[in-house]
Amino acid sequence: MKCIYCKQNKLYTLKSGQMKCARCKKKFSPAKIKTDLELIKCFCENLTVNESSKKLAISYTTVKKRCELFRQLIASFLEEEYRDKTVIEYDEYVYLEKSKKKIKENIFDAQNFLTFHYENKVYNLLMPNLNKYKNQFLEDDAGEAYFKEFSKFMIYNKISKTQKRENLITQFWLFFEKSILKYKGVAGKNFFYYLKEIEFKFNYEKNEQEKLLKELFTLS
Repeated sequence: MKCIYCKQNKLYTLKSGQMKCARCKKKFSPAKIKTDLELIKCFCENLTVNESSKKLAISYTTVKKRCELFRQLIASFLEEEYRDKTVIEYDEYVYLEKSKKKIKENIFDAQNFLTFHYENKVYNLLMPNLNKYKNQFLEDDAGEAYFKEFSKFMIYNKISKTQKRENLITQFWLFFEKSILKYKGVAGKNFFYYLKEIEFKFNYEKNEQEKLLKELFTLS
């Protein structure tokens, strides 16, 4: 077994059951590392928190916290990965859960993001959420006017997506719409991290996802 931090293969077993590296002097638990690596695999296989919890016989809370950490690590990695890249093209996307589309006031809950195409990958920039302006629009009786304008935009956006040539951006949008359904509703404050998870899984093959996430987790 090698040290998970510096890859040195000279390790000492401590009385606590932990391993200590002779080079970097860091300690780690083989059992905990094994569990974390299994969780990474489940995460990259798109298993839900509940499915992973049952499969590995680990508490739901533990799995949920690990998945949250994975998304945070992924988001930081993708932000750094995109830095100074040359953009080929970009387009705007508006997402609103299907269950919310029947009530017009829910347009303020829509998530608006820009998708950029670079080096055969995509990068997404989440735009400010309009929910904080909801009460102001309704109090000023501007909600109806805003709803009409937003509806026009949604119709135009839908037409533009179906009529333009298929490209990496539209492929991502389809992938996103399919992937986000697994979560059965995402809180607005967490949407960014789920968006980044889906971006990560679109950009990289499963074996690459596991490798990258293991490296990110080890360094965290």
